[in-house]
Amino acid sequence: MPDVHQVIVGPVITEKSSAAYQARKEYAFRVQSEATKPQIRAAVEALFKVSVTDVRTLVVRAKRKSYGRYVGRRPAWKKAIVTLKEGDAIPVFEG
Repeated sequence: MPDVHQVIVGPVITEKSSAAYQARKEYAFRVQSEATKPQIRAAVEALFKVSVTDVRTLVVRAKRKSYGRYVGRRPAWKKAIVTLKEGDAIPVFEG
């Protein structure tokens, strides 16, 4: 299993994700594309000392970007939406 610090790349803090963790205690993370749900669960529980009840994953597709006549694309990445047990919270998102 990869190191827990390598599985979780970083938090996804957007208007939609902040509304989700305030209403339903769902936290969004950018994770490695090879990470599995059990690895994500173990990494979140080890890093933040919380109890995870559900993990959902999705792959955010690559976007085409053009800069004048130059065309490129942003890479695809994997997002994990983690639901915590009632009463648990992650302070990174609360601040």
